[in-house]
Amino acid sequence: MLYRLAAICAPLVCLFATSALHAQTIENAILDRINVIRANPRAYADQLRIYRSYFDGEIVYMPGDDGGILTKEGVAVVEETIAFLEAQAPLPPLAPGTVLTLTAADYSREQGLLGARGHVGPDGSSPGERVKRHGGGIFVGEAIAYGFDDPEEVVRQMVIDDGVPDRGHRKLLFDKNFRFAGVGCAPHARLDHICVVQLSATQDGRPVRLRTAQRR
Repeated sequence: MLYRLAAICAPLVCLFATSALHAQTIENAILDRINVIRANPRAYADQLRIYRSYFDGEIVYMPGDDGGILTKEGVAVVEETIAFLEAQAPLPPLAPGTVLTLTAADYSREQGLLGARGHVGPDGSSPGERVKRHGGGIFVGEAIAYGFDDPEEVVRQMVIDDGVPDRGHRKLLFDKNFRFAGVGCAPHARLDHICVVQLSATQDGRPVRLRTAQRR
C-alpha cells in the first residue's frame, strides 16, 4: 500500500471530481496493462529496475513529484518483484467478463462512497458472494488498489504488492488458471481513488465445466 506524503486536493467535492475525463477508459487501460505484463513479465522487470532508482529509503520520488510516496517495504519488495517476474512464464491475456465487470464497478463505488477498505463488504459479503448477486458464481479472485487513478500506478501497486505479506494481489494477476477479468474504478472518500479487479477462470465466476470423454 502506498501513501502520498502531500495531499493535492482536500475537499470532498474535489475527490469526486477526480478523473472524470478518464472514467470511460481507465478500466480498459488497466486490463490492457495487466495483459501486457502477463504476456511479457521480463520486460516489466526491466521497467521496475528503472522504478527502483527513484527510491530514497522507503520513499519513492517519481519524476516531477517532489512530494514523494511513502511505501511500507521500500526498495526490498521491488527487488523481490523483479526476481519473481524474471522467473515468471508468459501467460495468455485476460478477456473481459461482463458479470465480473459489473461486480467490480459496484464494489468500487460502494467502498469509495463509504471510504472503506478491504475485501469484506460492509454487509459482510465476500467477493464470490458479490459476483453471485449479479448471476455469477463464487469462484473468483479480487485485487484492489487504492490511491491512484493512473493505470500504470494501479497495476504497479498490485504487482509489487507492498505491505501485503502473502503478495496475494500479485498471485492473482499471474494465476495461470484465470482467463477473464472485470475492472471497476471510482473516487474514494478517504484514499482519493479505488480500483477493483475481479478475476476468474470463467466469464462469470462459475466453475469450469470439464469435458467428459465419450464412451465408444
